[in-house]
Amino acid sequence: MKLEFSGHNETYAVEQSLLSLFPGERPVYAPIAPGDPAWAKLTLSEGAVLCTARTVLSYGGVTGVGISRCRLSQDGYTREGERRRLLELSFFKAARTVTGTTPPWGSLIGVRPDKIAVRALETGKTPAEARRLLRDTYFVTPSRSRLALETASAGLAARRDLGPKDIAVYVGIPFCPTRCAYCSFVSASVEKTFAQVAPYVDALIAETRSAGRMARELGLRVRAFYMGGGTPTTLTADQMDRLLFAIEESFDLSPCGECTIEAGRPDTITAEKLDVLKRHGTTRVSVNPQTMEDDVLLAIGRHHTATDIERAMELVAAAGFRHVNMDLIAGLPADTADGFRRSLDRCLTMGADNITVHTLSLKKGSAILTGGIPIPSAEAVGEMLNYADPTLRAHGYGPYYLYRQKYMSGSFENVGWCQSGTECLYNIYIMSELCSVLSLGAGGSTKMVDLAGSRISRVFNLKYPGEYGTRPEKWKSNQTAFAAFYESKGANT
Repeated sequence: MKLEFSGHNETYAVEQSLLSLFPGERPVYAPIAPGDPAWAKLTLSEGAVLCTARTVLSYGGVTGVGISRCRLSQDGYTREGERRRLLELSFFKAARTVTGTTPPWGSLIGVRPDKIAVRALETGKTPAEARRLLRDTYFVTPSRSRLALETASAGLAARRDLGPKDIAVYVGIPFCPTRCAYCSFVSASVEKTFAQVAPYVDALIAETRSAGRMARELGLRVRAFYMGGGTPTTLTADQMDRLLFAIEESFDLSPCGECTIEAGRPDTITAEKLDVLKRHGTTRVSVNPQTMEDDVLLAIGRHHTATDIERAMELVAAAGFRHVNMDLIAGLPADTADGFRRSLDRCLTMGADNITVHTLSLKKGSAILTGGIPIPSAEAVGEMLNYADPTLRAHGYGPYYLYRQKYMSGSFENVGWCQSGTECLYNIYIMSELCSVLSLGAGGSTKMVDLAGSRISRVFNLKYPGEYGTRPEKWKSNQTAFAAFYESKGANT
């Protein structure tokens, strides 16, 4: 779709709206010519009192107009956000006129659609008022408005228990037994990169010891620990033991209310590895089947069966972890609405107190895209999610965090569900941006959160395991930036 701007250059906001509302289109910045099949002109004008965004959009032979207005705040940072939202709303209104459809999240784009609900509750609005705001201003459907309010409330409750020097720690293990068809993460298949694993663990332990010293010197308090990937249990029991021992030596984990480790793939789970995790104080493990349908597992490139998942869950139950999470993905290749229902129903019999329901996100570089693998329609994905919500609620689960990604089937969402009192705080902290997250390992994204100043800064470790291991100067530089953030006056107010 050709895009033409006047009075602004908000490319990111407009492109995200385009991708959400017209998934098959990509932005093109070129002059609009007569006869062009898809184009949009977006104008932003600021008057003495009001700011007005106007979108004229043509698609499939139909032309629509969308207009949005508001008074802008005096604060420059807030004004930027208001301008972007006006453009998003005007584009949405024009698109809805042209297509005749309303996406589940209305005009909302971005990772955190519950931000609007958070702001509303923070400023004293009642849940009913926040729900009306989502419905009337942003055109969010009732079911998604409910999700937004529930996850916003969970985030606000978690924030009340955090201090200015509370942080979370993330450790990344970028290895898997095989690469899934939907994956675009920098995670390597161990069968091809086995020789990289041992030196990677050595490099990660070195970074961990340095980060632990820094955290102690700064007086930081670790409130949540999370090890993800990849698949952490791709490591051997001895490698995991060494790494967890280094983490315990390096960080004071006594204030940490949870220690979560993704066991992930059932073909990496053994009683010996679970014993190591248990001995090191792991409070939650995550077993991520993604589906319980054998034909779907085969289609996504997994070398295990649903029966293997059940055996792995039996081992986890025998180990006696306090909390267990299972992940499912709606919209996988070869899946159907009935297949997804069967998967969820089977997971509900296995004792997990946390169940995360993801929507397939079509990532660049994934085998689904590069190989042209067919996937279920957006309507089928909607059926899957419409079954998951009431079914999980009926079994005593409630939503506690949510987020969205680019190129999601049907522009839906990922939702973490849990039984009361079993929330994974790390997931709330990172998705609601409640505290800094110190990320260790290849591809780690360290997030520095200054709630007082409403600012977030990020630094990134090198992506590839080999490069990460041979260039420690990068993670050292990132730790210097992290320390400077907490040493500055602004981060401690």
